[in-house]
Amino acid sequence: MSLDSEAFGGAVLNQFSEIWSGLNWGAVTEILIAIIPAFICITIHELSHGLAAYIMGDKTAKDMGRLTLNPIKHIDPTGLLMMILFRFGWAKPVPVDMRNFKNPKLGMAITAAAGPASNIILSAVFLFLLGFFHVPLLNAGGFGRVVIETLNTAAYLSIALAVFNTLPIPPMDGSKVLFSFLPNSWYYKLMRYERYGMFLLIGFVWMSRSFGSPLTGVTSALYNSMFQIAEWSFNFYTKIM
Repeated sequence: MSLDSEAFGGAVLNQFSEIWSGLNWGAVTEILIAIIPAFICITIHELSHGLAAYIMGDKTAKDMGRLTLNPIKHIDPTGLLMMILFRFGWAKPVPVDMRNFKNPKLGMAITAAAGPASNIILSAVFLFLLGFFHVPLLNAGGFGRVVIETLNTAAYLSIALAVFNTLPIPPMDGSKVLFSFLPNSWYYKLMRYERYGMFLLIGFVWMSRSFGSPLTGVTSALYNSMFQIAEWSFNFYTKIM
């Protein structure tokens, strides 16, 4: 190796070192705290849809590789961005063929409800972990505080995803549950126009950002209630152990 190449290599390493030391790690941490919980919440939500459909006889999601914990399979870029920025978003819908269900309307309703239900359960798990490990994490310094914030963010986002998906606006999960109570003639007609509901959904999100969303209040109230239940459960657990 020549002297010039050694000097060039040293200059590159020095420059890389300066860039590395100059990075705003606080900003990087904040981005990770926002993205990682969103990935987890969306993945569990969509996986639950697929599992519910599979258990009731529809293998469409399994055949298309959606029964996986790989978040890349479930992420809708726009929905993910909305979730990170506005705390409400969506994922790539799991493919379901309701003709494979013994009772198509009931099967579709249960499959739809499985997503929000899984997010409520997931949030409860995050909150319990937050309470159980809170003191050790506080004693762990900066890393512990990052974990605390990540768990807290994940718990809130999971509830937000559940609340948002219960909207009775197609193609959200709430519409599929609500439509299952309609007569068959109405049900199949509405399902046929489901894809156009996305325009209503985008309009709802825009109006919520412009004039305020009632979903934020519902999410906060549900989060606070679950936090209190998790705190009570943790205190009861520590007393009997």
